[in-house]
Amino acid sequence: MEFGIRNLGECRHISPLLEKFLSPKSVFVSDSRKVLYNPEFDGGHSPAIDFTHSFELAGPREKIYFDPARVNCGIVTCGGLCPGLNDVIRSIVMQSYYRYGVRSITGIRYGYNGLNPNKAIEPVMLTPQLVRNIHTMGGTMLGSSRGGTEDIGLLVDTLEKWKINILYTIGGDGTLRGAKEIAEVARKRGLDLAVVGIPKTIDNDISFIDRSFGYQTAVAEAVHSIYAAHVEAEGAPNGIGLVKLMGRYSGFIAASTTLAMNDVNFCLIPEVPLKLDAFFSALEDRILRRGHAVICAAEGVGQDLLDNTSNKAARDASNNVVFKDIGVFLKTKINEYFDKKGIEINLKYIDPSYIIRSAPSCPMDAIFCAQLGQYAVHAGMAGKTDIVIGRWNNMFTHVPIELAISQRKFVDINSLFWNNVIEATGQPVSWDTDLTR
Repeated sequence: MEFGIRNLGECRHISPLLEKFLSPKSVFVSDSRKVLYNPEFDGGHSPAIDFTHSFELAGPREKIYFDPARVNCGIVTCGGLCPGLNDVIRSIVMQSYYRYGVRSITGIRYGYNGLNPNKAIEPVMLTPQLVRNIHTMGGTMLGSSRGGTEDIGLLVDTLEKWKINILYTIGGDGTLRGAKEIAEVARKRGLDLAVVGIPKTIDNDISFIDRSFGYQTAVAEAVHSIYAAHVEAEGAPNGIGLVKLMGRYSGFIAASTTLAMNDVNFCLIPEVPLKLDAFFSALEDRILRRGHAVICAAEGVGQDLLDNTSNKAARDASNNVVFKDIGVFLKTKINEYFDKKGIEINLKYIDPSYIIRSAPSCPMDAIFCAQLGQYAVHAGMAGKTDIVIGRWNNMFTHVPIELAISQRKFVDINSLFWNNVIEATGQPVSWDTDLTR
């Protein structure tokens, strides 16, 4: 694991923030300040602290690389919609304009497509006046899209033509892969281009970052659907409320929503292979004992049951496999199972995915987004490049993009977190056994 951070060069400009803090020495950080990757140790033994695996601490530097009067920033939002996108855009604009004195901020529209000259999508010049109220709205004022072009050099041509010095890329792992390629092409051309990523995915599946923005809002919105499913389930004989939530490969939203609303009886996540016979048996037992049940399923659950693992499966513009609908599949199979058993049920299926994705950010996510934007600007002005702003152990960090995209983050089914979910639902610990609680 490589934790080293790339810099464009020596920082020679005095930061304008020196005059804006009451106690500058307590606010500014140096590149030598680190955040340990693994802070745990056994108190009964002398800890061997691993200093090599540590993140560079994010924050304002006393000296910066770019002259604010000559900087042109670019902001792009990519991938699917997510709560908090407008919050981050606004934060970057306000921080750049008012704190650093940057006057040229370019909004790149509709993702990386906005850098492709063949698409002829005009950019928008961002000002504090233009973005002042966007944080109250869902979505992104810049628009978003997946993909763009395989010719990264073409995108860098546009950045060079527009004289952009700092590119802020707001997106998930696909966006970060594109950002890394842009940074690499710029480096080979000898361009002074800092590329700084901000982690956006409600799935919370970016590695070496404890939380991506949009995740908390997704959980806060999802609880309404669980509440509705529970009301529907209790309101009919043998009622079953089935809710499908986002989570392609990682079940963090489903698991956290289950903990937030202790009305869930079965939490199904991709990390725990689903065996229908064992699941149906446990569901039947629940219905016969209690007369109702609530199921919370992540969208990536049981894709092997849907024959969706083939390389020939349909893919979107970001080359992601287009998943089949596990919610509709479960609804059909559950009804068929109980019909064969001669047990009358009343099943209600709720899919709030796009309602959740388009929501404005909740207060905690809004705070997080504002901070991510601020730390991104600090990094960009200091000439940090090929990085994403992270958070680890409640501290904001600089994470090499290569490290962040090296692997996907999953729910650890051996962790206390997942054990908390098992204890809250009372479901079997595995669908490979007939264990019940």
